[in-house]
Amino acid sequence: MSAAYHSQNVVTLAASSTSEHRPLIISLFALFVVATLGITVWAGRQTKSASDFYAGGRQFTAFQNGLAVSGDYMSAASFLGIAGAIALFGYDGFLYSIGFLVAWLVALLLVAEPLRNSGRYTMGDVLAYRMRQRPVRTAAGVSTIIVSIFYLLAQMAGAGVLVSLLLGITSDAGKILIVALVGVLMIVYVTIGGMKGTTWVQMVKAVLLIAGAILMTFMVLWKFDFNVSDLLGTAAEKSGHGASFLEPGLKYGATGTSKLDFLSLGIALVLGTAGLPHILIRFYTVPTAKAARKSVNWAIGIIGAFYLMTIALGFGAAALIGPDEIRAKNPAGNAAAPQLAEYLGGVGTTGGAVMLAVISAVAFATILAVVAGLTLASSSSFAHDIYANVIRKGKATEKEEMRAARWATVFIGAAAILLGAFARDMNVAGLVALAFAVAASANLPTLLYSLFWKRFTTQGALWSIYGGLASSVILVLFSPVVSGNAKTSMFKGVDFAWFPLENPGLISIPLGFLLGWIGSLLSKEEPDKGKYAELEVKSLTGIGAH
Repeated sequence: MSAAYHSQNVVTLAASSTSEHRPLIISLFALFVVATLGITVWAGRQTKSASDFYAGGRQFTAFQNGLAVSGDYMSAASFLGIAGAIALFGYDGFLYSIGFLVAWLVALLLVAEPLRNSGRYTMGDVLAYRMRQRPVRTAAGVSTIIVSIFYLLAQMAGAGVLVSLLLGITSDAGKILIVALVGVLMIVYVTIGGMKGTTWVQMVKAVLLIAGAILMTFMVLWKFDFNVSDLLGTAAEKSGHGASFLEPGLKYGATGTSKLDFLSLGIALVLGTAGLPHILIRFYTVPTAKAARKSVNWAIGIIGAFYLMTIALGFGAAALIGPDEIRAKNPAGNAAAPQLAEYLGGVGTTGGAVMLAVISAVAFATILAVVAGLTLASSSSFAHDIYANVIRKGKATEKEEMRAARWATVFIGAAAILLGAFARDMNVAGLVALAFAVAASANLPTLLYSLFWKRFTTQGALWSIYGGLASSVILVLFSPVVSGNAKTSMFKGVDFAWFPLENPGLISIPLGFLLGWIGSLLSKEEPDKGKYAELEVKSLTGIGAH
């Protein structure tokens, strides 16, 4: 009884503190937004050509691109979702961190260098090199847009939680308005700044996020006299689950279905990164394949350090705040990191308000940078693959192509706003895992077959992309993510779920690979072995690369 009373007391105190210091919080928040918009406008003035808009003029160094890749990758899922998942599910929540990090090895070893050598601006460039242009470019464009919209949902959900926490908005209409505001900002970032503006925002945001995580990690460990064992013990005790909080099985392991769900999640996380459109286009922003490889090495180091710190953030939130209070703010735990920041600064004090504002502003900058990268990837794919090469059959001018990309940005932003309004109460790490599953099902098999299998044909590419895409999206639509779970489903109060797993990767990823293989074997088209030999030399050596 006393613990519940204390928790309620802290919630009340935090709410009054936040409202008392709201002008300060809003001012700091606005400062971050204005600064990033300023960077975008500055970069936009230097965006003259299609190469500038799509690939930042290929002028970024390996370190700069590694920092930007980190900024692109450490999304709302990394900061808000993983901290929340660890705070609520302990060991099982940390599995997200492991999966997101290990995935980079697949990207480094299989994709980064060959992709940089083989394409110009999009994944469709690689596929179209030795296959029929129009069908594969259309498929690549459709896949890129759908994967990006799935990923955008997570960022929108995170933004809704953050800003409503800061402004004290509790109504559904208010939260939907916030999602719309983020969408509008995202459209402005991409249409004005292109890849140059997006890259600089991502670099600034990566530095801020790492700095914020280091500060919070230090403060959490300081609270426990730098005794990690004490931190974990207190978190386990406060969680209400005891020792099982620090062991596998709290979220994935209670039933056979949840164990399969864990396997599905793991496969999607490890294989998904190498198929994510906004990560793939980052390899085109550096001058050489060697720089692409080095940038991935930098990214692994930066991202690895950050994910180590999520242990302190997640278990620190569990130990110092407690799961009941975390769920009171957001059922999926997305507000755990900002709540922890306020606690560390001092609930009810100016220090607490400043910490809450700064960490939330950093997280918001994170969201804006990632949504800009995603929107750029999908609008670039529409303009370069579908508009310029399919609709205009290669006859579009650079100016027309860039105009199409800007209009595509507006439409994709509108779709993300509409869908993001429904996803505002879902855990953002879980939502991102869905995007990983779709990317690994549709994009990865096609990319790997195209780069490494000489028998691969246009039909195989189409079967792989559309089959992987359709199977993963259909399974998600009929899973507990969309309906059937009263607390976290996108549509509450209805139940049309028949697929038991929350992540479709276990079924859809092998299916994507299988369909690409069967489609190629059954195809009457004779693979162009000469073109494959050219692509092989180009992808491995960089000869003739743009």
